[in-house]
Amino acid sequence: MDTEQDKIRHKAYQIWQEEGCPEGRSDVHWDMARELVAQQENYLSTTKPVGDGEPSVEDSTVALDNQGEFPTLTDQGEMEAPRKLQPRR
Repeated sequence: MDTEQDKIRHKAYQIWQEEGCPEGRSDVHWDMARELVAQQENYLSTTKPVGDGEPSVEDSTVALDNQGEFPTLTDQGEMEAPRKLQPRR
């Protein structure tokens, strides 16, 4: 299996070839490759199931505690409506 460094090296080489093999941009290609590999690794980790599939009591308690405050329709009605401008005569 490839190490992370090998994946970055391979991706940087692909980017270099796609850009027409320019000279002096190795740092840019390396940074782009490192970012793309990190995104791919993180994406793959988000598709894995968490736990055994059964929600625990702690999970539901945390969800209830972290509901936060959300604005309601009454919050919008407390503001004063702007006055209409009268045309000058």
